[in-house]
Order: sequence, then C-alpha cells, then structure tokens
Amino acid sequence: METTELLKRVRRIEIKTKGLSRQIFSGEYHSAFKGRGMSFSEVRNYQYGDDVRNIDWNVTARSGEPYVKVFEEERELTVMLLVDISKSSFFGTVRQPKNELITEICAVLAFSAAQNNDKVGLLLFSDRVEKFLPPKKGRGHVLRIIRELLDTRPQGSGTDIGMALTYFTNMVKKRSICFLVSDYLATGYERPLRLAARRHDLVGLHLYDPRERELPPIGLLRTVDAESGKTQWIDTDSKHVRTRYADWYSENMGYFNDSFRQSGADTLSVETTEDYVKELLRFFRRRG
Repeated sequence: METTELLKRVRRIEIKTKGLSRQIFSGEYHSAFKGRGMSFSEVRNYQYGDDVRNIDWNVTARSGEPYVKVFEEERELTVMLLVDISKSSFFGTVRQPKNELITEICAVLAFSAAQNNDKVGLLLFSDRVEKFLPPKKGRGHVLRIIRELLDTRPQGSGTDIGMALTYFTNMVKKRSICFLVSDYLATGYERPLRLAARRHDLVGLHLYDPRERELPPIGLLRTVDAESGKTQWIDTDSKHVRTRYADWYSENMGYFNDSFRQSGADTLSVETTEDYVKELLRFFRRRG
C-alpha cells in the first residue's frame, strides 16, 4: 500500500473508532476490566462507621488520634491484542472482509485502553509471529498499531494459535487483558490457551463470515484454500457436500468453545454482517 493511501486509511479509522471509544466504550471498558488491586493512597481521621481493620496504628500512636488508611483502585492495565492475520482473515463475501472488521474492532479496543491511560501492545501472527509491538501508552502508539494492522501481510501460509499463545506467555510476564482475535478455523491450541489463561485475563474474539458457517446451494463452484493454495471444484447443490462443510465448521467452533470454557477464559463471536458496536457493548456490560 502506498504511504499516502495508508495514512489516509489510518486517519479514517482513527476518526471513526476514536469517537466510538470516547463516547460509548470508555465507561463500559473501565467497569468491564478491573485494575490489579487496591493501593494505599493516604490517611485521614477516623470517622464513625470506618472499618477498624484499616486503622493506621503508627500514625494513630504518633498523633494521639485514630487515623485510617485510604485505598484506591490501581487502574493502570496492560492490554494485548493477539491478532490472526493468516490468509483466511482476508476472506469476505457480504459487507467487508474479516481483516477490515478486525482492524476496526482492535482500534476501538486500543483507543478505549489509551483513554483509560492503559498500555496497549500488538502481536500479529499466522503460522509464525509476523510482528510484535511491546505495550506502550499514547495516541501515537495506537496509530502505529492501526498502521501495522492495515499494512502487514503474512509471510506464513497457515494458522498456529498455540504458537502465538506460547510466544505471548513467554514475552509478556505482567498480567494483562488479552484479546485473541481470530476466525478460529484451527485446532491444537488447548494447552497453550490454558497456560495463558492462568496468568492473563483472556478473551477469545471470534470473527466470522456467514459463508464460513453455511455453504449456499449455488451449483458448481471453484474454490481456492487461502492458506494452502489448493484449488478444487465442489458441487454446492449436493446436500452431502453442504452437510460435510457445516460439520467441519461446527467441529472447529465446538473445539473453540470447549477449549475456552475449560480454561476459564471469556469468548465473544461477531459476524461480519453484525453491528460490532452492539456486540462489544453487550460483552462489556456482561463483564461489568
């Protein structure tokens, strides 16, 4: 992509998603994802009804009057976006390709985090790690994340979610909120997911095109596997073919749902034809 066009696209996405995150998501994001705990803020005079367990006995002894410790929530968080950019993410048949929707959703999440003064990092992967940006604060860093999402093309030919989770677990030691964004048309990541979910607050964000779930009866169709490059003709009028296709998709989704449920991590599914704003708000409110 030419630099001028890339900058224009980054700016368009910033205008759209920053407004959404400021007007809609900031409060919901704050309540959905809590801080690391409570930290000491100050001491003040004891008042009737205060918890006696919070009395600061050292200050009380020096002053001759009872004082209590005041605590406040530690709000600073780290948000990591683990994004599947394998070639299947460029598929789309209705409103927009999955990768465009992924970019918008990640931009909303990144701006929501930035407005809460949280750090945001990015890991792009296929069957290898394509790009890793350590967590940082600020608008400039969020814009770089958007630029990488728009402009990075995968060098790998497949999808390895387990590898990405293992890399993330090894690289990010501090507990973080992790959004793992993928179409989840892969398996074999159950153990790395379980290990990552023990340390981090993990959310599986599943994005899919309606044609991935169900094949329409439109006759003889030439198909190309985006990741393997394999070409074949299939008869979509065949009920057997459509059933096998639906079963394949159901198996992948069954693995996705079972793996995340057993690991204790959250999930959210968004179809490319749906309003992702409503789905994110519903998810944030459920978390809050």
